[in-house]
Amino acid sequence: MHAAVVHSFDAPPRFDVVDTPAPRSEHEVLVDVLAAGLHPRVRSAADGSHYTSDGVLPLVPGVDGVGRTDRGELLYFVAGDDVPGTMAERAVVDRRRAVALPDGTDPVAVAAAMNPAMSSWIALRRRVSLRPGAGVLVLGATGNAGQLAVQIARRLGAGHVVAAGRDGERLDLVSRLGADDTVSLLGEPEEVAERLATSAADVDVVIDYLWGPAAEQAMPALLTARTERARALAWIQIGSMAGAKITLPSFLLRAANLQIMGSGQGSVTTAGIVAELPSLAAEIASGTLAVDPLVLPLSEVEHAWSTPTAPGQRLVLAPH
Repeated sequence: MHAAVVHSFDAPPRFDVVDTPAPRSEHEVLVDVLAAGLHPRVRSAADGSHYTSDGVLPLVPGVDGVGRTDRGELLYFVAGDDVPGTMAERAVVDRRRAVALPDGTDPVAVAAAMNPAMSSWIALRRRVSLRPGAGVLVLGATGNAGQLAVQIARRLGAGHVVAAGRDGERLDLVSRLGADDTVSLLGEPEEVAERLATSAADVDVVIDYLWGPAAEQAMPALLTARTERARALAWIQIGSMAGAKITLPSFLLRAANLQIMGSGQGSVTTAGIVAELPSLAAEIASGTLAVDPLVLPLSEVEHAWSTPTAPGQRLVLAPH
């Protein structure tokens, strides 16, 4: 079969020929892949930088997809750790990591949105208990996952959602998607800190896709301006687009009720993640969340790797 194949961590995948995988147990089935999203998680695996990478090449990238069984069943699935990725004409699906999609579901929309939406959906449903009317700050709201996080926080009951990011055009977009307030992270540190303190000091949850200097700047800005410092602030670390490390002053942990946690593979069980798939898939299939896929054929995977996207778009590769 044809597939995207990574031969070097220093080069994009190439359209190549590989052996068709075969089911190995009663739980597995072979599907024709209809769509697979080109997520940041896929890129980091393909360049060897993701924390789960084992450094073994060649590899077929792709962490999830939508496929159809030989009986016509439409499935969204998350690839297993020990099978080739989803950017191929066919893939092995473990039914314990899959959810059936209703007839009429757009496979491209599901492939585009499930992975980026999953990060905030699982964080807000599995890592914290989001009370109705809670305040949420999305730090890094101008990325695809961040834009969906704004919508998901609102959908799950947040009463006030603040979106922070560096791209002004995309901040305008998240305002239209449901953010009550936006904060530009551009400018002098003191100015940014003041803007964050004014707009988000009393939120209950921070969904952090940035980490690094952005988090170092935001934490003291929020906590020192907080009306009631003993009120819990759940800081959920999801991405590290601004840097992999921070310096955390000890006084922040004593002077306020700061609860730092992560959300991702390992901090949530596979069973916990899979349990959230049906409800999230239903949200996407119903059109509740704004999704803007850019579809390219799998044969153009090398070109797709460097194709720019507009605000809110997600690249999807279609093998068939």
